[in-house]
Amino acid sequence: MLRQIKNVKITVKNISKSYKKKIVLQNIDLQVTSGKIVGILGLNGSGKSTFLSILAGVKPCDSGTFFVDDENIFTNEKKRREIIGYVPQGVPLIEELSGYDNLSLWYDSKNLKHQLEEGFLKKLGISDFVKLQVSKMSGGMKKRLSIACAVAHNPSVLLLDEPMAALDLPCKQIISDYILDFK
Repeated sequence: MLRQIKNVKITVKNISKSYKKKIVLQNIDLQVTSGKIVGILGLNGSGKSTFLSILAGVKPCDSGTFFVDDENIFTNEKKRREIIGYVPQGVPLIEELSGYDNLSLWYDSKNLKHQLEEGFLKKLGISDFVKLQVSKMSGGMKKRLSIACAVAHNPSVLLLDEPMAALDLPCKQIISDYILDFK
């Protein structure tokens, strides 16, 4: 069960990013309120992943602001970690560890047990492969585990980069249902 999240207003203004002389993002603006799902569409290499990684705090932008309510999240790393959940396009897991060990980095032991037995992790089917070493997991298993790690702290903003990549149809439905519940 997710905790109730207060309504939030997201305002992104003038996000720009260049790599040497190549402009990847230029003056990107976005405004979203709670309960909305926003998809970012574009060609390969158009900056979608760069944009999400900037919002998540993984990459710096050249300019711009990211406000959640009235707080600039770019200048408050602690607040950003509290309210942002992020699943990058690649696998952010420690391959040498088991699924359980990766989850243990994000969940306290009591909540992890509960989630595996009757919560979201059970719904994702993670209990079926939680003891498996990440390097031996399929792409879909890794994606589900990555999402499970990202939502461990019940973020109020969830950034997902290609959340359905490598998932089979039943798992795509589970993730879609979760996203609808999350909003």
